Amino acid sequence: MAYGVKIAKGDAYKRAAAKRRHIRIRKKVSGTPARPRLVVTRSNRHMVAQVVDDLAGHTVASASSLDASIRGAEGDKSAQAKQVGALVAERAKAAGVETVVFDRGGNKYAGRIAALADAAREAGLKF
Repeated sequence: MAYGVKIAKGDAYKRAAAKRRHIRIRKKVSGTPARPRLVVTRSNRHMVAQVVDDLAGHTVASASSLDASIRGAEGDKSAQAKQVGALVAERAKAAGVETVVFDRGGNKYAGRIAALADAAREAGLKF
């Protein structure tokens, strides 16, 4: 089944391309209670990471660069992404989650996305 996303110009084209990639990824990646999905949402300024159980339809743990502990922190956006990754891993482990499926949200696995994933791995979350 083909998914159509309208082609546009400039930033709208980039958003449409990311949406197509995310749809393509989500056909293959799904979270279960035993292995929920770690989904990453990236904007120009902030990062949000959620651990989602797709079968139950609820979020197990989440972290964001808007959290009070991260918002005032020093460093660039990659450093903030590392802090978000460590925080979401800590909260997921507190909720009893040890292993997740990584959903990069249609973004390239580079830069802030890779920094978040590496920090989550270092904090003890298994992909």
